[in-house]
Amino acid sequence: MDRFLAGIERRAFLTARIATGNADDALDIVQDAMLLLVQRYSERGEQEWGPLFHRILQSRIRDWYRRTRVRNRWRLWLGRGDDEDAPDPLQNLPDSGNLGPVDQTANRRTMAALEAVLHELPLRQQQAFLLRTWEGLDVAQTARAMGCSVGSVKTHYSRAVHTLRNLLEEYWR
Repeated sequence: MDRFLAGIERRAFLTARIATGNADDALDIVQDAMLLLVQRYSERGEQEWGPLFHRILQSRIRDWYRRTRVRNRWRLWLGRGDDEDAPDPLQNLPDSGNLGPVDQTANRRTMAALEAVLHELPLRQQQAFLLRTWEGLDVAQTARAMGCSVGSVKTHYSRAVHTLRNLLEEYWR
């Protein structure tokens, strides 16, 4: 279980951070998802952990959206804004590649643009894209993780890919 969690933590954090736009909230979501997986499903087979974890993670992200929506209503009513500027923990991680400064800068710009566009996608398209592309889950595993049908996954994924291609075409000319 430790090996599985260590292998999934960075990608899960990135998924949650893109979904929430906040590193602190993303860390909380990932930690909650990991804890719940260990508490309730550690006796299951290792092949089941991936889809189970992603289902828990996506559920926690949806819960965050619901809570945030309610909190934002109260903030607007009370006249308070959200002015948190949390530093990005991913920027402090060492780069394992041996790229030159020009390539590193280009990669950072491309990833920043990708993250910004991913953040703008509707939640279900975002989930389908991240689970299929970044996590490498197949359509059936993604459907289980998202709690929807295989057809819905295909539709959300297709729409996400078309939107990303249109919005990011300048980076892949």
